Amino acid sequence: MGLSVGTMIAGWDETGPGLYYVDSEGGRLKGTRFSVGSGSPYAYGVLDNGYRYDMSVEEAAELARRAIYHATFRDGASGGVASVYYVGPNGWKKLSGDDVGELHYHYYPVTPSTVEQEMVEAAGP
Repeated sequence: MGLSVGTMIAGWDETGPGLYYVDSEGGRLKGTRFSVGSGSPYAYGVLDNGYRYDMSVEEAAELARRAIYHATFRDGASGGVASVYYVGPNGWKKLSGDDVGELHYHYYPVTPSTVEQEMVEAAGP
C-alpha cells in the first residue's frame, strides 16, 4: 500500500468562494464541504447534520471543530490539533487551533456524581 494524499484547496476570486478536493491521482472535485482521511465518515456525519448555507463564520467554525473532534475521537489513526481557518474575499485567517483531547471535555464536560453507597472494607471472620 502506497502513500495517499487528499488535499482541500480553498480560495476566493471575482466569482466568489471556491472549495476543491484534490486526490492523490490529481482528480478534482468542487463542493461546499469536504472531509479527508480515515476519520472522514465520522466528520461527514457531523457536517451533514449541522451544515446550513446561511451559517455565520462563528457557526461554521464551531461546526468544523465539532466535525474534526468527532473524527479524531472515533478514529484511532486521527488526532492532534483541530485547526480551523476562514477564507474570505480579503484573505484568510486562522480562527482556532484546539487540542482535540481538550475539546472532548468542552463537548462532554465531566460532571461530579454523587456516591449512592460508599464501599467499606468487610470485616474478616
